Amino acid sequence: MSGGFSDAERERIREQLVVEGRELFSRYGLSKTTLADLTEPVGIATSTFYQFFDSKEELYLEILDREGERLLPELLGPFEEYDDPETAIVGFLTGLMDEIETNPLLHQLVMDADELDRLRDQHTEAELREEREESLAYFLPYVEAWYEAGEVDGPSPEVVANAIRSVSFLTLHRDDIGRDRYRETRDLVIRAVARGLTA
Repeated sequence: MSGGFSDAERERIREQLVVEGRELFSRYGLSKTTLADLTEPVGIATSTFYQFFDSKEELYLEILDREGERLLPELLGPFEEYDDPETAIVGFLTGLMDEIETNPLLHQLVMDADELDRLRDQHTEAELREEREESLAYFLPYVEAWYEAGEVDGPSPEVVANAIRSVSFLTLHRDDIGRDRYRETRDLVIRAVARGLTA
């Protein structure tokens, strides 16, 4: 036993912290969620939290990793479903941006620059670069196959994949675009990028 908890108790408490953290981070964000908010519903002292996670940020990253694993098969679905690269890119980007805009956890993270900065501060430049490469690695094989077949155009498959991924940053500018015009603008940009890359 570690810290007075059996292995089963440790697993149960850790999972409870993940569940509470997902709910609280989705509703209030990382900075406005306190340790007491996380530990009180689980029935542990705030100091005990550190037996399970080194920081709130580490808990948040654990939750985001799980969210990514859950969403990945669905987001990559268009790459498997469609032989046509343009249709696949449109499907992927539409699904990704819909998820960012409607998933409270992702929306809170993406729309709050301070939250992003706090999470970035947890990583070295090398770790951030590795994370960027990992996020591309999920759909890069599809782009590489299209590139080899001459179905997408660009300096390299990596640049094409980055161009596709960069469209999702449009969600950060929803207010700049205007909420009444955002959806139409977003969908036009998705179609234009997909068409341009596959021309």
